Amino acid sequence: MSKVTMKLDALTCPSCMTKIEGALSKKTGVENVKVLFNASKIKAEFDDSQVTAESLADTVTDLGYVVQSSKVKAL
Repeated sequence: MSKVTMKLDALTCPSCMTKIEGALSKKTGVENVKVLFNASKIKAEFDDSQVTAESLADTVTDLGYVVQSSKVKAL
């Protein structure tokens, strides 16, 4: 199990949180997703044997958001 924190360009509305959380939650291997609106960050726990942090970042990018940086650590 791993954990990723992604820093985004500014989120503009609360519906952005719902959109991102919904898309990432549907990914196989994702256990927990939390979008921190005021900090413009995403925190997710995932099974790294089923999904990668890079594919999670790609999903966020495909939704139209810019991932500035991401940090992954094993749990």
